[in-house]
Amino acid sequence: MKFVSYNIQFGMGLDDKFDPVRIADSIRDADVIALQEVTRGFHRNGHADLVETFAGLFPEYSCSFGAACDVLVDHQVIGGRRNERRFQFGNMVLSRYPILATRHLLLPRSRTYDKLNLQRGAVEAVIDAPDGPLRVYSLHLDHVSPGERIAQIRFIKERVANFAHEGGALTGACEFGLKDLPLPSGYLVMGDFNMEPESPEYIEMVGLDDAFYGRVPRADLPLDALAHCRAHSPEGYSWMSPDRTVRKHLDYCFLSGDLASRLKNASVDVSAPGSDHFPVWVELA
Repeated sequence: MKFVSYNIQFGMGLDDKFDPVRIADSIRDADVIALQEVTRGFHRNGHADLVETFAGLFPEYSCSFGAACDVLVDHQVIGGRRNERRFQFGNMVLSRYPILATRHLLLPRSRTYDKLNLQRGAVEAVIDAPDGPLRVYSLHLDHVSPGERIAQIRFIKERVANFAHEGGALTGACEFGLKDLPLPSGYLVMGDFNMEPESPEYIEMVGLDDAFYGRVPRADLPLDALAHCRAHSPEGYSWMSPDRTVRKHLDYCFLSGDLASRLKNASVDVSAPGSDHFPVWVELA
């Protein structure tokens, strides 16, 4: 079962070309897709509706989009009805298997004065996978403040850890004539974390590295799939600056300890041309 996380930078590549099709072509082998920087009504890509675009490019997949940031661009009255154009910025999950339930989680943030700070979020999707249901999160952390990223990591880890206690999207479903939803323990948290390996934010996510044992699978801490597969290196990267001179590893897939035994492979596809980020791939048995 193949998973991929991709910050698509509203469909714009390093060549400054808007081409959602080449993005889709580079991730078609994935069973579950986590996208970040999915937009609607953004002037930089001609106000494209990327939610509808990617739903159309993957017509047999279930999908869920969460617009963490949603602001009015303009409006007009047509035929006596108000029509609004809105800028929406968020995350998306697409799955070859049914998405049984979703929650759209807003991450903590604080006001800035001279640097962009959008409301960030995470899409939580419970997927009816062949070997049993599991959770997938697509999220995007703040790009300016390490302190804000740490606060956001603490928040998402609390939601992930307390998922069963909180009951996911719905409990007591019988009152609506629905089946009770599963509350799976296994999860993958995928996205653009805007942090580098072994940074304070990274350690907040996965804990300290023991000098002898390293980071072993635990119930209270997720595992970095790339690190667990020894796929991190000093030369590794998942983001590149527009002038191609700066490269950083900012994108990850973290998974629950109970999925570690199923982890077969993890990698970054630095050949994908569709964004300034590159897809992070994970394969589970």
